[in-house]
Order: sequence, then C-alpha cells, then structure tokens
Amino acid sequence: MIGIQEIEAAAERIAGQVVRTPTVASPGLTALLGVPVIAKLELLQRTGSFKARGATAKLLSLGAAERAAGVVAVSGGNHGIALAVMAAALDVKATVVMPRTAPARSLALVREAGASVRLTDGMDSAFQLVTRLRDEGLTLVHPFDDPVVIAGQGTVGLELAEDVETIEGARLTDVVVSIGGGGLIAGVAAALAARRPGVRVWGVETEGAEAMSAALKAGGPVPVPLSSVVTTLSAPSVSQLTYDHVSALVEEVLVVSDRDAVQGCLDLADHAKVWAEPAAGCLLSAARQVAARVGDGARIGLVVCGGNTTPRELTGWADRFALL
Repeated sequence: MIGIQEIEAAAERIAGQVVRTPTVASPGLTALLGVPVIAKLELLQRTGSFKARGATAKLLSLGAAERAAGVVAVSGGNHGIALAVMAAALDVKATVVMPRTAPARSLALVREAGASVRLTDGMDSAFQLVTRLRDEGLTLVHPFDDPVVIAGQGTVGLELAEDVETIEGARLTDVVVSIGGGGLIAGVAAALAARRPGVRVWGVETEGAEAMSAALKAGGPVPVPLSSVVTTLSAPSVSQLTYDHVSALVEEVLVVSDRDAVQGCLDLADHAKVWAEPAAGCLLSAARQVAARVGDGARIGLVVCGGNTTPRELTGWADRFALL
C-alpha cells in the first residue's frame, strides 16, 4: 500500500515540473447538483490531465542506464501525452503504444512531442505489445501498476486536502474520482486516508470500461471486454496494486453510461465553465448518486481529471446520444 510518505516524496520530486492546479468552490455545480461542490481542476495540469504527475515522478526516479535505454508506455490518450511531453522535457527517448481508436488529437500530441508511436487494433493488443517492448529492454512506465506512478497521482489528493482549507466555509464529506486502471483513485484515496480520514472516496467508471467494478465482484483483477467511447478509462483490467487500494480505501465504485459521461461534459462547460473530457464528465452523474445516498450535509469534491478532447469529438458524441 502506498503511504503518505511516498506521496509527499513524490510531491517534492515533481515540484517545478508540474502545475499545482486550482481547487475551487463551484457555484454553478453547487446549483446544478444541489449540494456544495469543490472542484480540483486537474484539466489545467501540464499536458491537460493529471497523468503528468505520475509520468514525471517515474521519469525522475530512473537511473542513468534506464534513461539511456528509453521508456515505453501504453495509453488510450492522456498517459501517452504526458509521458511523451515530460520525457522530451527531461531528455529521455519515449515510445508510446496506442490503440487506433485513440483520439486523433492525442495521437498528434504524442507525435508532436517527439515520441515514437506504435499503433495496435485495441487496448488488449496494446498491452501485449508494450510488454514485449519492455522485455526487449525499454523501461515500462505503466499507467497504473507502479507504486511510483501511483504516488505521483496521489499528489492530487495531497493538494486537495491542503487547499480545501483555504476555501472559506469549505468542508468535504465525499470525493468522486474517475477510474480507468485505478492509479489516480488509489493515490488520491491513500492521500485522503492520511490527511482527511473522515472523507469518503467514491469511484466512477463508464459502461463498457468496468475493470475495477469487475475486479471488486470477482475478488481480484480480471480481464474485461471494452466498448466504452471513453478510451481514457478503458483499461483491459486493473492491477493487483490498484485493486488492493480501492478495495481497502474506496466506499464504492459507481458505473454510469457513456451518454451520461458526455452529458457531464456539456454540463461542466455550461455550469462550471470548464472544458472537460468524458473521463471527467462522468463525475457529475456519479456525484448525483452520491448526493442522493449521503443526503443532507453532503459536500462533494470532484477531481476533474482531464480536458483532452476536441470540439469535433465532443459534438460528435453529443450528436450520437441526441444531446444537442
């Protein structure tokens, strides 16, 4: 299990390389959800998502031989962007394996950063290829099955716990976090367990990207079929490491539809004035469920994890689900 000491060490390691993103009260989301809402705006992070934290922590932990050999990662979008950009900044050669279904903008950003891109037909084959490249000598920067990466992502929770104290009248009872492979929620839950032990942490997945829900039902990681449009949440399975953290520290994992995730993006733009991707949009549907369960006194924190989507992509999804 990742402890607060590892997260604090990661915060010191990555300081100066990543952004301390704002934590703000959101009057618009408060009115929409009917309970006080605090938003951690990680979509304003360098590379557009929280992934820069874990990638940077891992890159800065490498020895000279590992840096010289280069690194490799598998990604549906944000982890690849983060690794490509941060590896270029730290003068490390990077290879990113991505499914052909990854957003075109994500592919472009990875290439523009100078990383080598390897495309596969899906996430299952992407994970298989990245394992082979690791065995050939590249250092794997796993998106979630790595304690250093999880500690880096945990700095989101560390900042949230600290910054909420600076917001007048703010108090958190519950925090909602999106789940792909589980690295973000594992780190955030570990940080909050140490710094805000009374706060409940809830996870949210989209239908067709339910790796953590399936693991919790099975008693451990299992492979799952993937069909969600939210490719940044589409891990073929979680890891034992993230499963252990979620099973021990997270209240429950909620599952929402792709339609609700896209509607959440529109609501975030309309009511919070932020441009988020569906991996963050799914938070709103889950937050409504949390507010209904908790009842009076609920004060909800949302980790708005990323904003790497284009107007064309978002309007395309909205048209598909008849939301416009």
